[in-house]
Amino acid sequence: METHVSYFIFVLSICLTNALYFHIGETEKKCFIEEIPDETMVVGHYKVEVFDKNTNNYVPSVPGWGMHVEIQDPDDKVVLSRTYAAEGRFTFTSHTAGEHIICLHSNSSAWFASGQLRVHLDIQVGEHAVDYAQIQAKDKLSELQLRIRQLLDQVEQITKEQNYQRYREERFRQTSESTNQRVLWWSIAQTLILLVTGFWQMKHLKSFFEAKKLV
Repeated sequence: METHVSYFIFVLSICLTNALYFHIGETEKKCFIEEIPDETMVVGHYKVEVFDKNTNNYVPSVPGWGMHVEIQDPDDKVVLSRTYAAEGRFTFTSHTAGEHIICLHSNSSAWFASGQLRVHLDIQVGEHAVDYAQIQAKDKLSELQLRIRQLLDQVEQITKEQNYQRYREERFRQTSESTNQRVLWWSIAQTLILLVTGFWQMKHLKSFFEAKKLV
């Protein structure tokens, strides 16, 4: 089966939602690279529609269609790999801060792409990934208690985001220092090469003139 992979890059801030839709071929894989802090819950809701040539429009997929979701963390470890129905949700919790790769493709076994799919995807992170209505019903919380719970979760997610931003800044600083050091050593090496080359040329010219008895 021939599979094509495409990548989209989204810099995802905590406590935000990303709702979008995209088109892929029946055997095509679409991947998203998202930056997520550690210990953060992510929930993705999706729905697959199939292009109908008779109506020239996208319609709900027929039974049997499914969507395979695979997620890798910054260490290239597979966090999630599972085939779901044509409409549903997937969820995972990040344990390592950094870029997570989320890939989706249909469960079609066709050798060549014969159909066109439209995938609606809504990725929710942090506070937006929590079902507070369910928590309120389960724990029997009042409106005030629920609001306090939401505020505490927001503070926790903001702290995680700040820690991740500090980590990114530290990593960028180390990269910059390493680059500057390499540039410095390369400049020193160039200078030494020029000095050695100049000294050799002068010595060679002097020997040439002496051989010609010009000096």
